[in-house]
Amino acid sequence: MPKVPVKVVKWDEIVSWARRLAENIRSSGWSPDVVVAIARGGYVPARLLCDFLGVQDLLSVQVVHWPGAAQVAEKAYVKYGLSVDLSGKNVLVMDDIVDTGDSVVLAKEVVERCCRPKSVKTAALQVITSTTKFVPDYYAVEVRDWYWYQYPWTALEDMSSFIVRMLREEKQQLWTLDRLMEKFVEWYGNELLEERFLYFREALERLKRDGVLKPMDCGGQTCYKYGQ
Repeated sequence: MPKVPVKVVKWDEIVSWARRLAENIRSSGWSPDVVVAIARGGYVPARLLCDFLGVQDLLSVQVVHWPGAAQVAEKAYVKYGLSVDLSGKNVLVMDDIVDTGDSVVLAKEVVERCCRPKSVKTAALQVITSTTKFVPDYYAVEVRDWYWYQYPWTALEDMSSFIVRMLREEKQQLWTLDRLMEKFVEWYGNELLEERFLYFREALERLKRDGVLKPMDCGGQTCYKYGQ
């Protein structure tokens, strides 16, 4: 088993889940006038949901809970809130995944405090029921075991964060590309590297530009030195 279990989510799955979520909302008899995306993960799912539900008004509130891939902050907090009048409006607060529930609860409270809505409900594409303290009103997929779900809109960011975390905790300074890939699979599994290999290479380039990795010549083979 990898140290951090990762599942790669593909675009066709996301569209299918958004369509299913829209159907669940319609069948409930409740209809949102406004969708509030929880930035940043909820942006794309919220836009898809607006399309399937025919909702024109899309707003956002930014809540920070996962500053790096699979690395939770001590406490979720609102980075950017809302200041709009939503009197008489039914509002749906939307995220990509609910794993602890903290972000969704906090965003819902922000909307209720600031905006005087008629009603506020919550939604997500996925819910990890084994870890969450809060289940949203609507969701498309229930997950029982915890994984880090790697969505297309965070592919490069997650890959860079995963590499840095691995390098930091392995406490090794010099790496060949083969050794990096071997250790990456040990940490995160085969699927992520196989499905997002181009992002792996791009993440290495980003880390080189940022000075996190320094390319070196190791007897005709390119090596990377980690650390300052």
